[in-house]
Amino acid sequence: MHSALRLGYEGSARLARLGASLARLLPSSDVKALRALRARVGIRDRYRAWSATYRDRSRPLLWIHAPSVGEGLQARPVLELMRQRHSDVQLAYTHFSPSAESFARSLDVDFRDYLPFDSEADARAALDALRPTALVYAKLDVWPTLSAVAHSRGVRLGLVSATLAEGSSRRSRLATALLRDAYASLDAVGAIDAADASRLVDLGVNRSSITITGDTRYDQVWQRAQRVDRTSALLSRLSTERPTLIAGSTWPADERILLPAFASTRTASPVARLVIAPHEPTSAHLDPIERWAKEQRLQLDRLGAATASTDVVLVDRVGVLGDLYAIADVAFVGGGFHDAGLHSVVEPAAFGAPVLFGPRYHGSRDALLLVRNGGGRSVTDTASLTEAIVTWIGDSATRLAAGAHARQLVEGGLGAAGRSLRVVESLMGLATFA
Repeated sequence: MHSALRLGYEGSARLARLGASLARLLPSSDVKALRALRARVGIRDRYRAWSATYRDRSRPLLWIHAPSVGEGLQARPVLELMRQRHSDVQLAYTHFSPSAESFARSLDVDFRDYLPFDSEADARAALDALRPTALVYAKLDVWPTLSAVAHSRGVRLGLVSATLAEGSSRRSRLATALLRDAYASLDAVGAIDAADASRLVDLGVNRSSITITGDTRYDQVWQRAQRVDRTSALLSRLSTERPTLIAGSTWPADERILLPAFASTRTASPVARLVIAPHEPTSAHLDPIERWAKEQRLQLDRLGAATASTDVVLVDRVGVLGDLYAIADVAFVGGGFHDAGLHSVVEPAAFGAPVLFGPRYHGSRDALLLVRNGGGRSVTDTASLTEAIVTWIGDSATRLAAGAHARQLVEGGLGAAGRSLRVVESLMGLATFA
C-alpha cells in the first residue's frame, strides 16, 4: 500500500476508535452505526481477558472472520467440520456488523467478539491475545492492516467461499490500491467458481494459491432445510393450506413494492397469506407495516400471536427466517430494490420455494443462477411482482416446477464445506480427512 494511503487509512481507523469512545456517552440506540461503535468500547480488554483465562498455547487456534450474517453462514460449515474432525483446535470467530451478534452466539466456538477497528495497535492487541495459527476470512472482506501484521508474524492467511462480482466496488482503482497487498498475502483461497478465481487474481491473489471449492452456504442451508422440525411449536401453529408468501430480510424500499403487490394478490387469491420478516425488526421498521395492514383491513399479528388464520404475520425477531421458509409456497427476498445488496436467495431455494427479488440482483451469483435455471424471477415494480405471485400461487404445476429448479441449484452445490475445510487444514498444517 502506498505510504500516503496507508497513513490515511490508519488515521480513519483511529478516528473510528475515537468515535467509539464518544459513542458510549450517548443514549442507547437502534442505529446500527452507533451500535457498531459502542461495541468496540473495551474490546482490547475483552480479548486480553479471554486470552488470560482460556487461550491454551499448546493448542493451535483457527480464527475465522465474517463481517455479517451472510458471510457467517459461509463460515459456519467450516467451523462445524473443524470442531468435529479436529477437537484439539481452538476456534475464534469475529464479526463486524451488529446484526451478526446473535448469530455469533449460536456458534460452537471458544471465542467470539467484534473485530476491532483496523489500526495497527488494535491488530497487534488482537493477535497478541488470540495467537492464531491461521486467520481465515469468509467471502471477500480482507482487512489490510490486520493482514499485514498477521503476515509479518507468520500467521497463515486464507479466504473461503471467495466470490467477487463483476461490478464490485473492490475492483475500483482506489480499492485495488488499498487492498492489493492484503490479497497478495493470502496463502490459500477457496474460490466459488473459475470466474471468481480469475477476478480474485486481478485483485492481487496469487493464482497458485486458489482452489475451486464452491460455496459453503449451499451445505449450510441444505442441512438446515433437512433438519427443520415442521411439528415444532413455531411451524405447526402457522401451517395451513392457504397459499403463503414468505418475504425475508426486507427493507422499506422492498416493502414499498411488496405490500401493494400483496394487497393486489388478495384480489385474485383472497385467502393468500403474507409472512414478512424485516431485515431489522425495530419499531421504526415494524410500525409502518402494522399501519398498512390496518388500512387494508388485513388481520396482522406479530409472530408470537400469529395462527393459521392470520393474514399478515409480522416477524419481530431474528434467527427464525431460515425455518419459516419451510412453509413458503413462494418466497420474496429483500435487498433488490436498493443498493445495499440482495440477501440470501439460497435459503428458500433449499426448501424448494421459487424465489422472487428486485431488479438489483446482478451482484448475486445465486440470483443470477436462479434466473438462468428457472428457479427465480426478478421483478421491477408492483405490477410485475403481483403478476409473478399470482402466477405461481394460481398455477401449482408451474410453481412446483420452478421450486424444483431452485432446490436442484442448491443440491448441485453440495460438498463445498468439505473442500473448503481442506483449504483451511492446509493452512493449519493439519492432516486432511477424506
